[in-house]
Formats: sequence, structure tokens, C-alpha cells
Amino acid sequence: MKPIWIVDDDPSIRFVLEKALARENLPTRSFTHPREVLDALEALQGGDAQHSAPQVLVSDIRMPGGSGLQLLEKVHTLQPGLPVIIMTAFSDLDSAVSAFQRGAFEYLPKPFDLPKAVELIRRAVQESERESVAQDAQEVAPEMLGQAPAMQDVFRAIGRLSQSQVTVLITGESGSGKELVARALHKHSPVAGGPFVAINTAAIPKDLLESELFGHERGAFTGAQTQRRGRFEQAEGGTLFLDEIGDMPFDLQTRLLRVLSDGQFYRVGGHAAVKAHVRVIAATHQNLEQRVKDGVFREDLFHRLNVIRLRLPPLRERREDVPMLTRHFLQQSARQLGVEPKRISDAALARLGQFSFPGNVRQLENICHWLTVMAPAQTISVQDLPPEVLEAPGTSTEPLAAMPAQEAVAEHLPAPVAPPAPAAGAPSLASRPAGGLPYGLRPAEGGPTAETAASAAWEQALEREAQGLLAAGRNDIWDVLAHRFESRLIRTALAATHGRRMEAAQRLGIGRNTITRKIQELGLDGVDEAKNASSA
Repeated sequence: MKPIWIVDDDPSIRFVLEKALARENLPTRSFTHPREVLDALEALQGGDAQHSAPQVLVSDIRMPGGSGLQLLEKVHTLQPGLPVIIMTAFSDLDSAVSAFQRGAFEYLPKPFDLPKAVELIRRAVQESERESVAQDAQEVAPEMLGQAPAMQDVFRAIGRLSQSQVTVLITGESGSGKELVARALHKHSPVAGGPFVAINTAAIPKDLLESELFGHERGAFTGAQTQRRGRFEQAEGGTLFLDEIGDMPFDLQTRLLRVLSDGQFYRVGGHAAVKAHVRVIAATHQNLEQRVKDGVFREDLFHRLNVIRLRLPPLRERREDVPMLTRHFLQQSARQLGVEPKRISDAALARLGQFSFPGNVRQLENICHWLTVMAPAQTISVQDLPPEVLEAPGTSTEPLAAMPAQEAVAEHLPAPVAPPAPAAGAPSLASRPAGGLPYGLRPAEGGPTAETAASAAWEQALEREAQGLLAAGRNDIWDVLAHRFESRLIRTALAATHGRRMEAAQRLGIGRNTITRKIQELGLDGVDEAKNASSA
């Protein structure tokens, strides 16, 4: 495990923390002033193999040779994700709160209760570990996925812009992945070593947006008790991503134009100009040309932003990417939930490919999360898809492939009850839409092949039995037919696998727990044992 770094000029504080953390099996490394910490961090970046990088840094706020606040800023430059706990006397509480606002993990007032201090350090360790796992996952996961020609054009544009810091305007519908493109542009740019700071200009109230962007001086307005750096300063030396720029208030557009023109700005309530060495990437789902015509977006700002424009296609224009994205999101959801990834049938993928996805890639990702939780079997079929996909206008269910051993199931169905002739003008089941049949069954389409003939015969037998039960006035028809269907299907699968439940579940596309539960519910215990005995 990585050590906890402690920096304090008071040897008694260092001693107490070292002993307390040692009892918790937490390794430590101590320093007497900030310069030693910075030298140690620089040595680690130079390849020092004698010491480990810190897991957490615990620092006093007042020390000879530098303050904890100065150390905090420099440490965040060298180790951006390192949690820093600032120790301070009660008289320095305002400074500690300021440190907290500037990125410290937490502050620890002196004199402190030792068990509480250890608990706080443990929380910081857990946060550090989570950040490390998330960073590793982000590095392993692909930035963007897409084989469609429209996406390949976007990838080529990112490559051509990799040596440039020019302003880019990304347009595309909500959920199409504009921020992913912005992050890719930053990662493959000369300022990739700097921070990437994103702000949604439509999500922040107008009164607060100016302070969020440019920061404010202490006392600039009620509640401004300390100086605050805005997003432009936070993105210094890196990239500032302005999402939904089309919704920015008109008066703030003037200030943004001045920054883009002059490369400097003023904090709210400030009088000293602040230089902005920042690459700006903007994005919008709006038609900015129309917004300019409507008089709600400045034309000169539009031309400042529209140096290079990248149009991100909606998902309906890149349908060939749906299967790849679906499998990726199913894997991602399974990792997040700690479950086995689910598979998806070709028929379900085909149905997803017909969907228009008004929410684009974000909607597909949400659907995959929903399927990971809600789909009952390990293999997702058409009927498992969420209602917004199944009920969407303009889509149709393709004929489902014949199930394994379908003819055997049809062969073992009980003889159908002959239905009475329907009353004059009464609709028959045959005239109902296919969606009205259980399990998404529908008459087979296409030529009279042996497969479609068997499927049609099986469905007609099921329909005749349903008509007979309806005529008899039964009100449990769904349960009766579902019980028979599931029972015969599982019996047939067990017969084909000589009673091996795991193999039968895999052949049916369901989980092991599902088939075990169904066998118990349907009273099929002993069926697989009998098959095993007969095959022995």
C-alpha cells in the first residue's frame, strides 16, 4: 500500500500520527517543511524507485519555509488526484475553509481527536483508491466508438486538429456525444498536459454564470467572502469546454467575446486584468445561424467560435454502430453493477437498429443499463426491450428465428380444444395484431419453408387452444398456456442435454438460477435426474 505523507514542523504531531496510523497498518512518511515534499514528488516523477508515491498528504497550514496553502497548489499541479488534508488551528479556520474551496479533501482543526483524525485519513485513502480505479478504467476504455462513415469523418478531423489549438465549435443533437469529442480534442492536442474544464452554460442561473466563468473578488457581492477562481483560471494551460453555448445569456456573450479577442478578463468586482492562456471548445444543439437571425446570439461571437466546425451525427444516421455500442454498454453496465454481462440476440439488435433514438447515444446507454437490471434471462430477446422501443411508431418486429426444439415442443402440446364458430362480426384471434399473442409470437412471413411451416403449425395449434379456452369462459388463460409452454420447452431442452441443467439453460438463453427456479415452480423436479438415469 502507498504511504500517507505527513508534513508538519512540530515533531510531536508527526510522532502521534505516525504511531496511530501504524496501529491501523497504514504506512507513513514524514517531512518537516513543504520544500522536502516538493523535492520528493519531483524525484518520483524522475523515476525514484526507493520510495512510493503518496496515497494521501496530511499537511499543516503554517510552517517555516512555506504554507500549506502554497503546498496544496503545487501538489495539485504535480499530483492532480492526490487527496490533501490540511491541519489548522482554530484561529486559522478561515484559511482552512479557503483551502477546502481550492481543492483540499478536508481540513482537520487542531487540537484534533486522534480516532477522528485516523477515520478522516481512512476516508481519504478510500477516495484515492476509487479515483485510481476510475482513472485506470478510463484509460482502458475506448474514447469513442464508431465505424459509420460519418463517425470516421469526425475521427479524421480530430486527428487533423491534433497539432492545433484552434477554437472548435461542435454541433449535434443532445446525447450524441459532444463532450466526448471535446475530451478527445483535448487529449490529442498540444495542451493535453493541462486541465480539461467543462461547464454547461445552460445549467447555471444567469446571475451565477458570470462568477462561474470569470471568478470573483472578495466582497464583490453578498456572500463572496473569499476570492474565487473561475473556470477560465481553472483551465489555465488547458482546455475550457463551453457546453450548450447557444443558451448563454446575451450580455455574457459580450464578455466571452472580449476574452476570445483580447485573451484577458476581469474577475467580478476586480480591477486587475487576468491573462487567459486557454483553448476554448464550444458545443451546442442549437442552430446558431438561426439564433443570430433571431437576435439572441451575437454574430461576432458566432464567427469567433465558428473557426472549425465539427458536426456530430445523430445515432439514427449511424445505425451500423448500434450493435457495437450496445455490446459495449452492456459490458460497461455489468462491470458497474458487478454482474455477468448479458448477451443480446440478433433479433433484438435488429429491433434496436430500427429505433430512431431521439436521445441518441445517451439513450442507448440508458437502455443498456435498464436491460442489465430488468431483462430476466442472460440472453436479451425482443420482448425484453423497453416499452419505448417496442411501442415506437415506424418499427416492426422481424420474424423471430425458430427456437431450438420448436417442433418437439409443438409435437408435445396437448390436443387443442376445438373452438366454436365465432359469432357474426366477432373478431377472431387470427385477425389480431401479432403483438397480441403470448411471447411475441406471430405468423411466419416469407416462403413456405419447412421452418416457417412448422412455426405456423405450432402457432395455429396454440391459437386454437386459446380460442377454445376463451370460449369456455376461462380467466386464467395466460397462466395455463405459459405454464404448458415453459414446461414443454424446459422438458425438451433437458431431454436434448440428457438432464444437464447448466447446458439446458445455455441452450435456452437463460441463466442457471432462472432454470432452477422454473423447474421448481413447474414441478419438474426429477425430470433431469430421470434423464440422467436413463442415459447412464
